[in-house]
Amino acid sequence: MPVADRSGDGAVRLARRTWAAAPAVALLTAAAVAAATTGAGGGTTPPGVVDAGPLTRWALPFSRTVADVATVATVGALVLAAVLLPGPRRLAPAQGRAMLWASAAAGVWAVASVAVVVFTLSDLSARPAADVLEPAVLLDFVATDSRGTAHALTATTAALLATFGPGVTTAGWARFWLLAALAGLLPPAFTGHAAGSAGHDTAVVSLAVHLVGVTLWVGGLAFLLPVVARRHPDAAVTVRRFSVLAGAALVAVGAGGVVGAVIRLPGWDALFTSAYGRLVLVKTAVLVLLGLAGAWHRRRSLAAIATRTGAGAFVRLAAGELLLMAVAMGLAVGLARTPPPSSAAAALSPAGELLGFPMPPPLGGFPWTPLFTQWHFDPVFAFGTAAAGLAYAVGVRRLRARGDHWPVGRTVSWFLGLTVTVLATMSGLAVYGKVMFSVHMGQHMVLAMTVPILLVLGAPATLALRALPAAGRDAPPGPRELLLKLLHSTYVRVISHPAVAGVLFIGSAFAVYYTSLFEALMRSHLGHLVMLVHFLAVGLLFFWVIIGVDPGPRRPPHLGRLFVLMLTMPFHSWFSISLMSSTGLLAEGWWTSLARPWGPSLADDQYNAGAIAWATGDIPVLITTIILAVQWVRSDSREARRVDRRIDRGDAGDPLAAYNAYLAALHARDRRAVATRRAPAPPNEGPS
Repeated sequence: MPVADRSGDGAVRLARRTWAAAPAVALLTAAAVAAATTGAGGGTTPPGVVDAGPLTRWALPFSRTVADVATVATVGALVLAAVLLPGPRRLAPAQGRAMLWASAAAGVWAVASVAVVVFTLSDLSARPAADVLEPAVLLDFVATDSRGTAHALTATTAALLATFGPGVTTAGWARFWLLAALAGLLPPAFTGHAAGSAGHDTAVVSLAVHLVGVTLWVGGLAFLLPVVARRHPDAAVTVRRFSVLAGAALVAVGAGGVVGAVIRLPGWDALFTSAYGRLVLVKTAVLVLLGLAGAWHRRRSLAAIATRTGAGAFVRLAAGELLLMAVAMGLAVGLARTPPPSSAAAALSPAGELLGFPMPPPLGGFPWTPLFTQWHFDPVFAFGTAAAGLAYAVGVRRLRARGDHWPVGRTVSWFLGLTVTVLATMSGLAVYGKVMFSVHMGQHMVLAMTVPILLVLGAPATLALRALPAAGRDAPPGPRELLLKLLHSTYVRVISHPAVAGVLFIGSAFAVYYTSLFEALMRSHLGHLVMLVHFLAVGLLFFWVIIGVDPGPRRPPHLGRLFVLMLTMPFHSWFSISLMSSTGLLAEGWWTSLARPWGPSLADDQYNAGAIAWATGDIPVLITTIILAVQWVRSDSREARRVDRRIDRGDAGDPLAAYNAYLAALHARDRRAVATRRAPAPPNEGPS
């Protein structure tokens, strides 16, 4: 036994030494790989353009690598504080230390991002870095060039986190800064090769998914190591939570990488004949090794995490994973500096540059066949609907495996809603929706008024609450408890108020279309995606309040729901009529810049958009009214059966039994009063 103890102590000490050295080795490895792939021999200076000099040639990839590593450290510390470590509403000491690490890493991230701005300008203008340090030159670059703006936004986000992060004391604010950090790392993704290629909307979204997955995976693992090495009391719970996060991140990284490679490479032979393709192959091999290491973790290390030997083995293997991840980060920097094969960047028309794909053929008359033959892949909705369908199927299977019943109609409604979502976001509705206002309005109506009805009838929250295991009495809250907390939170209570849900549902249409926001969102790939997600979200919220079966903080009576529905729909009609009668063109700059050579005029197309909004709004309202009436009748029937059962059982709490008892008591009191009045008076006996 003493020998085993010493061996365990030695393993833990070795694990701690390994952890202490891992970040430095990871940083040096990433920097070395980045320099090797993008340094003196890997620059992208076009022929005939003066080189910016060796400082820029080497400092630009190095500063990007430092920024990437600092980003990973920032997000990893925030993930540890906000997600992985269980704790109360206020941050525990370990979570507070993680927030301090996040703030320090954010400071490095901000400085490195500023350096990236300087050296990027030097590289683009082929001028030494010292010549572009003038404030006016830098400000002009940040204000007028998308690359300068993107890195400036990232630097600003990091600086704000470095400033306010040390003062964070609650888990809610820690989660807020985690979301802010993830948002801050995305702007540069929209200015690289992805943004300049054919299919750039798909490319930039896949790259964004890839970046988020990598950052969460690498950062979470890096800051999980000291928790395990120091045998934190909640190490086992933290590792289990990270295991779920790592699995999702692996899928995101792989899917995003595959989509990005398919878009940028002209064919399979380019994987072996181009520098870009060879880097993709090496990065794929690293990803496969990381996946195998994660599988080894699940099978061996997680089961023994509570033991000293298990902790040492976990940390040693995780440190090796970190080194592989550092190599992958260096390769990512190399890919950013290596142009894809020239044949992959097919020439696009001016309209194609705006759309990300060639101008589609004329839509034609009935039956508008191109709406069903023209498809455009969207990774967010493709992977999102696939994940939602898989999670739902797993939940139903888990219920049936233990003998519980789940209505088939709910399953059919859920998967039908996902199918319609795919049609609305990847079929001809999505392609022509960026070219014609009328088709865009049809896409909007489908996402906001058809898909939500189907999805809310699928009752996904109810399924999750029944399928997810409940945490023990003394165990930290799990996914089921977190979902319950969200459903009954103040935020959900506010937005699920019928008045708020109705205002968001109708008001957002006026706010988007009758302001300059519509054109700005149409011109941005991310903005267009956010607009579609927003329409879907407000539709889900509104119809959840009206016909949803999932639990929530409040359930208005059926008559109140019908009143809200009838009160909201006239405003929808008002929006449609105002669109049809408008004399000004909405987002005129966008539609004009496309110069669509076929189809109706812009004014006629806008009129058609209003007509589509009016016509397609009545059918969902009618369907919703019928569903609400059926739910009302079923609710009354269930209440009647419940009362009958209570009467049959003779429950004292039954309202009818209580009322009968009340009547019986009144009757008994009246009988006593009558008996008292009819009783003969006692004889009046005088004195003897």
